[in-house]
Amino acid sequence: MPIPDFDLHRRRLIDALPADEAVLLFGAREQVRNGDSEHRYRPDSDVYWLTGWEDPECAVFVRGGEEPVTMFVQPRDREREVWTGRRPGVEGARRKHGADVAYVIAELERQLPRLLHGVRAVHHAFARDADHDAVLMSSVTSAARSARKTGMTAPETFHHLSQLLHELRLRKTEDEIAVMRAAAELTAEGHLAAMRKARPGVYEYEIEAELLGRWRRRGSTGPGYTPIVATGVNGTVLHYHANRDELREGDLLLLDAGCEMSYYTADVTRTFPVSGKFSPEQRAVYEHVLRAQLLAIDACRAGRTFDEVHDAARRALTEGMIELGLLKGPVEDRIRDESFLRYYMHGTSHWLGRDVHDVGGYEDENGRALPLPPGAVLTVEPGLYFGPRDRAVAKELRGIGVRIEDDVHVTRRGPAVLTAAAPKRIADIERLMAGGA
Repeated sequence: MPIPDFDLHRRRLIDALPADEAVLLFGAREQVRNGDSEHRYRPDSDVYWLTGWEDPECAVFVRGGEEPVTMFVQPRDREREVWTGRRPGVEGARRKHGADVAYVIAELERQLPRLLHGVRAVHHAFARDADHDAVLMSSVTSAARSARKTGMTAPETFHHLSQLLHELRLRKTEDEIAVMRAAAELTAEGHLAAMRKARPGVYEYEIEAELLGRWRRRGSTGPGYTPIVATGVNGTVLHYHANRDELREGDLLLLDAGCEMSYYTADVTRTFPVSGKFSPEQRAVYEHVLRAQLLAIDACRAGRTFDEVHDAARRALTEGMIELGLLKGPVEDRIRDESFLRYYMHGTSHWLGRDVHDVGGYEDENGRALPLPPGAVLTVEPGLYFGPRDRAVAKELRGIGVRIEDDVHVTRRGPAVLTAAAPKRIADIERLMAGGA
């Protein structure tokens, strides 16, 4: 399994930070599921990107220049480790996670004011956790008092992480792309298995189990988001999560699911016929969505924008709606009056990485779409959705939902589809479901 290069990530951040600026990160908290049961712990995306640290109750302080990286972590605790497993502790933070200096987490509020001496600006995930914000601002106040006595600088400017660290995370390095490619390939394997498993009488949760079992057996930490396994009219519900209905003859199955590897996720949607063959109506809708997706993928080029990717899909889908008799008049008019939104109501793309809706800006401060940078990974996921009770739609189209989604790496040579191993052309899907390779 590819491993992220945490040393490289830290160097990128330190090199991007002026000597009088610092980043303060806090680890994610453990989350209660219900009663006294907790969800499986998932580390904070920023902390993991920088250090590879996977335990709760931690903080990381990084300053520009040649200043040491400082971590605050849970101490070793023999009694607690009997229940929850061995902790890396202070020594583990120094030895394996890039900390030049490490303290137990209880030292944070005593050490942080000292670390802030000489720092002019702090980057922090403001408004994510009020307690963490309070720790920072209390330490800033203490540092300011000391600064008045010593003549040193104390922080006066504050930035959200989106202005620096998240822009670094947006531009994936080769090590990150290797991990994301592994997640994409394993996700595609799961979708292939789902196509082979699908048939009338199988339940949505059986398809979900097929995916999750395959992924976990191959070392995945699990799905990167709650899988959508939506048969028939359920496919017209954008975020359907019940996953409990029976697959029926003549239905389409919309499967939106991606696995996570080293806390990087894929995000893939395929739509295929439960019976193994598309009906003429399903085929017509599907071909319009596929054409829109291929045109949008071709627009995923460095220097072009999210708006251009969305415009390519929107135009092709609107043309399809007119051809299907759902809309009338010139394409430009239907785009201008937004009547296409009745059947295509979501955006085409989002950033992808350590989070399924990954960090990174979409617009500049003036609301203009930002260009796609080399190294970024985005989804391309157009769709058409016809409600089961929509009388404006021909009866044979009602209840059809089709979405096709791939993960695209923006390179200087053009778009690279990481998830191409999951079939999406009709002939390939039907051949696979008939028992072909």
